[in-house]
Amino acid sequence: MLFTAKSKFVRCSPYKLRPLVDVVRGKTARYALDWLSTCAMQRACPIKKTVASAVANANTLKNVEVDDLRVKEIRVDEGPQHRYFKPGAMGRSNPYLKRLCHISVVLESADNQEV
Repeated sequence: MLFTAKSKFVRCSPYKLRPLVDVVRGKTARYALDWLSTCAMQRACPIKKTVASAVANANTLKNVEVDDLRVKEIRVDEGPQHRYFKPGAMGRSNPYLKRLCHISVVLESADNQEV
């Protein structure tokens, strides 16, 4: 069975989160949570929270343990962008973008995995 969790409007650029997501894709949920907990970057926190939410959904809905779950799909998509301007040289304004992202995690139980 598949269990999902989504986090929307995370205030971090998707370009900074995708390398972290690539590490845990296809691994077990236990490995993903342990790796994200020991990762020294602050931006690993929203990914860890989303994976933990998907594990909690699996435990609540079907009483599946974390050791029986595998990360089938994990995506970081672009969200809306906030444009703002700051003063630049010679009285000009420099445009900046504050990027947001959406994180979606799909976990698969062990009985549903294909060999």
